[in-house]
Amino acid sequence: MQMPTIDLRIDPPLSIRERVYDHLKQEIRNGRLTSGSILVESRLAEQIGVSRTPVREALHFLEKEGLLEPLPRAGYRVREIELKEFEEICEIRKVNEDLAVRWAIERISPETLSGLERNLAAAGDRLREKAWEAFVDLDAEFHELLAEASGSRRLQELIKSLRADMLRYRIQSLHRPFTAALALEGHRKVFQCIREGDVKGASEEVLAHLEESKKYILLHAFEKKERE
Repeated sequence: MQMPTIDLRIDPPLSIRERVYDHLKQEIRNGRLTSGSILVESRLAEQIGVSRTPVREALHFLEKEGLLEPLPRAGYRVREIELKEFEEICEIRKVNEDLAVRWAIERISPETLSGLERNLAAAGDRLREKAWEAFVDLDAEFHELLAEASGSRRLQELIKSLRADMLRYRIQSLHRPFTAALALEGHRKVFQCIREGDVKGASEEVLAHLEESKKYILLHAFEKKERE
């Protein structure tokens, strides 16, 4: 008997450059590397315990993505999102997430609906515990589940990218009981409309939620920066 042809290729593990890139990108987006932080290639290589080449390549990719800006003879600096850019991102998010919630009502599976319900319950627990980092993760997961429910991979990618760009600013507002509670309440209203199949209501609630998010980011991130 002839042995069947089987594809035995194994995807290679992430390269050192990719791991350094992923780590630095996550540190920027979760706010541990704040806007204005200086990143020096040689110092990073020493701290991470790798050669300078993968660090140099990772920094170059982060610059191309707009997260870093080069400093002559001094490495890179974590770039700040300017107010105009922030407002543009907010408006683009509204268009994308409005479309996502409309498609989600048409296409959502019982499993994803249950996933949204579990997300809300877990977020409520983390809010009561004041476990802010876990709450932020669940806040992001809710929007990602909505995007997944839309059935559009391209829309998922757009929403994830836009939320990632905003995350370091969003964290500053979600680490407060009042704004975190408002965010959770916004999610609950959106979920209720989805469960009831209310397209108009879901659209209105997701837009109101994003507008409220914008207001508190402006208050806790950009207005604070202006005072400084």
